[in-house]
Amino acid sequence: MSNSWRISALAEHHRQLGSTLEDWNGMGTAWTYDSEIADHHAAIRTKAGLMDVSGLKKVHYVGPHAESLLEYATTRDISKIYPGKSAYATMLNEEGKFVDDCVIYRTGPNAFMVVHGTGIGLEMLTRSATGRQVAVLFDDDLHDLSLQGPVAVDFLAEHVPDIRDLPYFHHMQTRLFGAPVMISRTGYTGERGYEIFCKAADAPLVWETILDKGKDYGIIPCSFTTLDWLRVESYLLFFPYDNSEYFAFKNEKAGDTLWELGLDFTVSPSKGEFRGCYEHKRLKDKERFKIFGVLLEGQQAAAMGDTLWDGDQQVGVITCGMYSPLTQKSMAIARLDVPYAVQGQALQIKGSLEVAAIAHTLPFDDPQKLKRVAKG
Repeated sequence: MSNSWRISALAEHHRQLGSTLEDWNGMGTAWTYDSEIADHHAAIRTKAGLMDVSGLKKVHYVGPHAESLLEYATTRDISKIYPGKSAYATMLNEEGKFVDDCVIYRTGPNAFMVVHGTGIGLEMLTRSATGRQVAVLFDDDLHDLSLQGPVAVDFLAEHVPDIRDLPYFHHMQTRLFGAPVMISRTGYTGERGYEIFCKAADAPLVWETILDKGKDYGIIPCSFTTLDWLRVESYLLFFPYDNSEYFAFKNEKAGDTLWELGLDFTVSPSKGEFRGCYEHKRLKDKERFKIFGVLLEGQQAAAMGDTLWDGDQQVGVITCGMYSPLTQKSMAIARLDVPYAVQGQALQIKGSLEVAAIAHTLPFDDPQKLKRVAKG
């Protein structure tokens, strides 16, 4: 973790579970534990798992100009996000190309918390805030513990009143095991789950108590790599690994459109002008590729960079693959040439393995996305 400059309050807990704390986003992160990723995947799909995702960048934007700052910088209609609500948004450059995604939480009339990944959104917003009445506060004291899976709500209902009534993409201020927390009904797994934001000083207590009291529910600690398995099944993209920053087009700058990534839904119907909006609209129906699923024969997972072929013509590339012991299917996310992004299209995989495959619509798991929005 030589590049890490951010420290998780749970670092020693992760080491005790066998992690060497590899760097992600500047923070030593538990990519793996001594336990098996297949067990972590099964826990989140069938029971619940607890992950430390504090490597996400938590930033507060506070002041009279905070709303206008986010309105121009992101694809969401910020006026529709009221205190207690959040929204998944994307950010574009002036060329209409994707540069970051984020979740925007409104915490007050002139106060927002934005959770950024690894893109340049924070840097863009920080520059844009210059000269405006808005404070940009990077908050690494705030830790993010993600409790994901079908029994997560049953466990939390024992400790948090009204948690069953919290809708998808909403959040609440409450206490958990005596510690002040913000609980958000969000996650990155495709399951019904919750992110628990707490102070660094309280993170060990919250982590230890969930795992201790959650044993009877089957709740276990899960490593960060588990997210790759879950996101393949659930069509959740991870910048920059699914993007042209890794899979560049010849003689073109890096950058993909929302139409190509399947993220055009992040532009609110009521949205006005935003950075890159005119290029975004112009680039509709000009896709160079499509993000699409691939279903492989056999029980081996494809590797990032494996290529997709139709005879002697390369028609795509795998960005992330996994094999699920639960469904006994080998699945992958791919960047496919547009004519081949059709359900059932025959393909051949070459690279780390050579097998037949078909193009498959996304998501593989819960295609109607009913689990994450379930009520009660």
